Amino acid sequence: MEFLTTPTTDLTYADVFLVPSKSEVTSRMDVDISADDATGATIPLVAANMTAVTGRRMVETMARRGGLGILPQDVPLEVIEQVAQWVKRRDPVFETPLKVQPTDTVLDVLHLLGKRNHPAASVVSEDGAFAGIVRLQDCEGVDRFSSVASVLRQPSLTFQAERFPSLQEAFVQMDSAGVPYAPVLSGTALVGALTPAGALRSGMFAPALDGAGRLRLGAAVGINGDVAGRAAALVDYGVDVLVVDTAHGHQQKMLDALAAVKALDLPVPVVAGNVVSGAGVRELVAAGADIVKVGVGPGAMCTTRMMTAVGRPQFSAVLDCAAAARDLGKHIWADGGVRYPRDVALALAAGASQVMIGSWFAGTVESPGDLVVDADGRQYKESFGMASSRAVQNRTRSEDAYSRARKAMFEEGISTSRMYLDPERPSVEDLLDMITAGVRSSMTYAGATDLEQFRQRAVVGVQSAAGYEEGRPVRQSW
Repeated sequence: MEFLTTPTTDLTYADVFLVPSKSEVTSRMDVDISADDATGATIPLVAANMTAVTGRRMVETMARRGGLGILPQDVPLEVIEQVAQWVKRRDPVFETPLKVQPTDTVLDVLHLLGKRNHPAASVVSEDGAFAGIVRLQDCEGVDRFSSVASVLRQPSLTFQAERFPSLQEAFVQMDSAGVPYAPVLSGTALVGALTPAGALRSGMFAPALDGAGRLRLGAAVGINGDVAGRAAALVDYGVDVLVVDTAHGHQQKMLDALAAVKALDLPVPVVAGNVVSGAGVRELVAAGADIVKVGVGPGAMCTTRMMTAVGRPQFSAVLDCAAAARDLGKHIWADGGVRYPRDVALALAAGASQVMIGSWFAGTVESPGDLVVDADGRQYKESFGMASSRAVQNRTRSEDAYSRARKAMFEEGISTSRMYLDPERPSVEDLLDMITAGVRSSMTYAGATDLEQFRQRAVVGVQSAAGYEEGRPVRQSW
């Protein structure tokens, strides 16, 4: 990457822009956006290890579309074992259907429909046989305690897994029939679901799969307690990427934790962070990190910079840390501060192999929180920072009351914030569509066919606040 003019100060994403270069790339689909850091991701996007962002639905969906989801460090090991086994059993193409039984109620269906970006739930009998579907419109004007059996209907289109047509043909059949949802069966057993958008995406995105053809997932560990024991257990459960995580990664406890994990010689990439300097990258790599997580204070839920003045503008942090990692044959993830597809493209141009996204993904149907409707009828989920008092209380629930109260005083994050779902993009898949389209276009403007070429060919300029505002649409739909 090169600058039009040499900057005299540290910069964040809004301070810079990409200059178009001569390009021989004729199509956005000719661009390879696979991460080049040995994590197996086919798109350079990671769902952050935040409790309000990443659970099993987020992990599954991210992996099916080529990305990674990192389960938070405060999730109990037995829960991660269950989640990992569940994710590994998911189909790489067919989506996981919402399921109810005939004896369930309409209220059960209404509670479930907000869990996935599906317009219907599938009804399965007690013996496991597919019985029909229930759509949202089937529940309108019906007593909430009516049985599912009284409102279910037969779908106008189903697919048999053993005789499944091509994705293109499946899309054409659904589009021609005007069908927004089709169960996928094996005999009479329900094995998946398909939507027109899902069929289209599965033809465009390559899933992130392990050596056995199963969806990939990551999980985080902290730097306290039996770090090595937890890391070994996570890998035994099937975790494919391990993240050793703390707000201040450039400290001795992190280096000791990394050394303990690396001594296990685990067969997975080890990510560590967070840091914002080349010196921090070099020390974490020396201690055993394969990938370093970069970013202190840019997150939407983070108050670190206002509380402590500690951090660094994210674009400059990524640029400096990526150069240090590249000299050592390693990689970085840019963690936080992205609010638009342009920010993701800039992070990749500055040298990141992947970009970690938190709060932006919290306001989607796949995030773990409950879907709430405000007084104006807008849907939202609650999000909170991982250094907030709420998150600290969750992590320290096994400690005595006095210790928990002391740690809760050191808050560097927002404990609650409403993350509204975009009615036009309620799913994380909708956001992945938008972000990857922006990244692909950015790369074609630079004349790059993969991320390495993008880093080499990107030309960046520094702009004023007025220059940034000039590039914003008058009416935004972000």
